[in-house]
Amino acid sequence: MNQKELKELIEFLIEKDIAEFELERGDVKVRIKRGGAAAAAPETRFFAVPSAPPALPDLAAVAAPAAPPAAKEAPAQEESLHMVRSPIVGTFYESPSPGSPPFVKAGDTVEAGQVLCIVEAMKLMNEIESDVAGEIVKRLVDNGQPIEYGQELFAVRPRSS
Repeated sequence: MNQKELKELIEFLIEKDIAEFELERGDVKVRIKRGGAAAAAPETRFFAVPSAPPALPDLAAVAAPAAPPAAKEAPAQEESLHMVRSPIVGTFYESPSPGSPPFVKAGDTVEAGQVLCIVEAMKLMNEIESDVAGEIVKRLVDNGQPIEYGQELFAVRPRSS
């Protein structure tokens, strides 16, 4: 089930005023529960649990043709970047608690296994670690932002051996 199908399903449920819905299609389970009319802010939740990671396209290769001819150096640099992806659906947090400094910022050097951020999923705080040693080039999501499974969180320039 892709994002477009989920959006259409949610819109249909809102249109028909259906408060709770559950769907199981193969290895994907989706459960949507909305608050009633008396609720101040209706809440919609959905979870997708694939049995294996989906094949993600190499975004550096996809973005290369769209680069302007004057910026021929940029695609070469982006090809060498490693993308740290979210292993779960949840909420991205850059620091261990509100008001404390972020785990990492652009320009920081990281080691493999070093904590980069936290992803909250179902009230559990999951530390996301770097899978390569190198330099953080860019954080690709905002603090407190909902994120999807496989979404790119950080671009890391791997340390050359």
